[in-house]
Amino acid sequence: MVAMQTLTPHVYWAQRHAELYLRVELSDTKNLDISLQENNTLQFRAQGHGAKGDNEYEFSLEFLEPVRPEISHKSTQRQVDIKIRKQEERWWDRLTLQEKKPLFLAPDFDRWLDESDAEMELQAKEEEKINRISVESRVRKDPYIGLKRGYLFMYNLVQFLGFSWIFVNMTVRLFILGQDSFYDTFHTTADMMYFCQMMAVLEVVNPLLGLVKTGFFPAMIQVAGRNVILFVIFGCLEDMQNKPVVFFVFYLWSTIEIFRYPFYMLACIGTDWKLLTWLRYSLWIPLYPLGVLAEAVAVIQSLPIFDETRLFSIPLPAVLGNSISFSYTLQLYLILMFLGLFINFRHLYKQRKRRYRSRKRKVQ
Repeated sequence: MVAMQTLTPHVYWAQRHAELYLRVELSDTKNLDISLQENNTLQFRAQGHGAKGDNEYEFSLEFLEPVRPEISHKSTQRQVDIKIRKQEERWWDRLTLQEKKPLFLAPDFDRWLDESDAEMELQAKEEEKINRISVESRVRKDPYIGLKRGYLFMYNLVQFLGFSWIFVNMTVRLFILGQDSFYDTFHTTADMMYFCQMMAVLEVVNPLLGLVKTGFFPAMIQVAGRNVILFVIFGCLEDMQNKPVVFFVFYLWSTIEIFRYPFYMLACIGTDWKLLTWLRYSLWIPLYPLGVLAEAVAVIQSLPIFDETRLFSIPLPAVLGNSISFSYTLQLYLILMFLGLFINFRHLYKQRKRRYRSRKRKVQ
C-alpha cells in the first residue's frame, strides 16, 4: 500500500479588530486535529480532499501577536472554517510573525476589510448594541405577563364553552322541534346566557386595567346593550320570554361568539389559525347588524307591555300626572342603539382593515 503524501492545503485569512478568520480549502475531512502550541503557533492536521486529491494535509502558522487558546472551527463539505480571538483588540499589520508570507496563505477576499472599513463595521455593531439596550430599557418586561395571559385564556375559554352550549342546544332543538323551539328558548338557555353576559362585564374592566388593547367604549356599548335586552326586556317581562324574537337574538349572539372567543383564546398562546381569523373578522359583517335588528324588534315588542304594566315607570308629582312610562326611555334607547351600531361597526371595520393590511405587509 502506498502511503499518502503529507501536503499543505490552500489557506485564506481575514481579520477584524478582535478576531482572525481562516478558511482551509479541504473537503470531506477526517481525523481533524487543530491545536494552539505554547509558542503561539497554530497546528492543523487532517485527511481530506484538497488541491492534490485525497491525502493528509497539514500546516502551521506562528501568529504575529498572542491569541486566546479557545479556537472554534466548523467543517463543511467544501472547507474548514476556523475562528480565533486575539488577545488584544487591535489591528495587525500581517498574520504571521515571519515577514515573508507562506506560499499556501492568501487573503480571503470574501471577508477582507481594510482597517478603516473594519472600524466602521465595529462602530455600527456598537451602535446597534446600544440602540437594542436602549429599546429594551424603555420597554419594561412585565413580571405578571404569564399570569395575565393565563387569566385571559381561561376567560375566553369559559365564554367559548358557555356560548357553544347555547348554540348547540338551540341548534339541536331547532332540528328536533322545528318552529316550536322558538317559543321556549328563554326557559331552556336563559341561565347560561345570564352567566355569560355577567361574565362579559369583565370585557369592560379588562381595557381599564390594561390587560387588553381593545378600546373601553366599544366594549361598553356592546355589553351594556346586550344586558339591557337580556335582563330588562327578557328577564323582567314574562310576556316577552315566549316570543320567537328571543330565539333570534340568542342565536345571533352565540353564532358571533363561538368564533370570537376561540380567536382571542388562541391569541393568548400566540397561535393563529387562518380560517378562524377570517371568520372572526368577517362573520360580524352580516351578523352584527342582524343582531341589532333583532334587539330592536325585541324593544319595539316590549313597548306596549311596559305601557300596560307600568313597570319601571318614573313617578311624577300629582300636578304633572301619575308617571312617565318606561317605554319613552326605551324609545330613546332605540335611537342610541343604532348610533351604537354605527360606532361599533366602524370600530370593527377598522380592526379588520388593520388586521389584513398588516398581514399583506408581512407577505410582501
